[in-house]
Amino acid sequence: MSTQTSPSALIPEPPKKIVYIDHLKVVLTVLVVLHHTFITYGAPGGWYYSQKTTHVGAIIPMTMFVAINQAFFMGFFFFLSACFIPSSYRKKGAARFVTDRLIRLGIPLVFYSFVLSPILSYLVYYFAEGHHITYMQYLGGFDGWIDFGVLWFVAALLLFTLIYVLWKLIAGNYRLKPTAVPKTGTIVLAAIATGVVSFLVRTVFPVGWVLKPLGFQLSYFTQYIVLFIVGLIAADNNWLATLADKTGKQMARLVILLVILFPVFYVIKVVMNTPLEWYSGGMHWQSLLYAVWEQLIGFSIITALLSYGKKLWNKPSVLLQNLSRYTFGVYIFHPLVLISTALAFRNLAIDPAIKLLFVAPLVVVCSFLLAAIIVKIPGVKKVI
Repeated sequence: MSTQTSPSALIPEPPKKIVYIDHLKVVLTVLVVLHHTFITYGAPGGWYYSQKTTHVGAIIPMTMFVAINQAFFMGFFFFLSACFIPSSYRKKGAARFVTDRLIRLGIPLVFYSFVLSPILSYLVYYFAEGHHITYMQYLGGFDGWIDFGVLWFVAALLLFTLIYVLWKLIAGNYRLKPTAVPKTGTIVLAAIATGVVSFLVRTVFPVGWVLKPLGFQLSYFTQYIVLFIVGLIAADNNWLATLADKTGKQMARLVILLVILFPVFYVIKVVMNTPLEWYSGGMHWQSLLYAVWEQLIGFSIITALLSYGKKLWNKPSVLLQNLSRYTFGVYIFHPLVLISTALAFRNLAIDPAIKLLFVAPLVVVCSFLLAAIIVKIPGVKKVI
């Protein structure tokens, strides 16, 4: 099962002078919820429950949305998380830092795997598949206890963080030479290089291949590793503050161009009658083309959002600050809200593409409301 998403609240609260990071957390979290809702109703990808439309006119824009989303939002989460790790490590020291990470990341992993995941599976088993047995009867035959689901990101972030701590303990006070914030050309070259490496990785681990039980789709991990490392470097060199407006504008224009070019993939498939799987991996030029496009648009969107966020969204907002506080809760519990809502409307006799139009905003709102309630439970706010 592919459950690609990310826990934005694992990104520590930024100082007031960069409050736009809080705003970006909210935007990215909404995209997480929408991503899985689009997959539920027609976009390619795996999810606990789906009721997909068959109308090509709806499938194409849905596919564009999840493809563009996948190209940047997960990598962006790794980048932003890494940006605040060095300062937290210096402040707390290795022992306290690791303990804090194990609490913040480990407890949600255990909760999701042993509590929430069986409930989600049971809802689908009972309502969608029509097996009317009790929950306790279901648990008697349940064997998927180690299932991180959407929390695969938490597991990956914990792994990356522990590797960082190990490196710091070995390297001591060693630091890389100061590096200026990269300009457009450097970012583009880095994106192309990441795309080429991603293509090579996908010859062995194509898109859709999942490392069980961690839930890692290794086809995407080249970008995640690169952007996590870049986030660490950015933190030590103050890149968030020094990113040029000109670079952001240039990357925004590149985003527009790359979005316009997306239908070319569909044209190639139709004209050359090539299998869709050739874009997902293997020694096919289509896979190389898509991997490079994916990284180019991903790096471009991230850079543009950072630039425009600093310029336009760096103003305190009580509403957005409160919503930002709930983002980790939304991340953990939005599958419960989405699956329950989709099951509630499953017998409504309209096309799934139409359902998407009202289910998507409903799930976003209800996920934030549920998270707002959950974080008020004593003890919970210390974790999420």
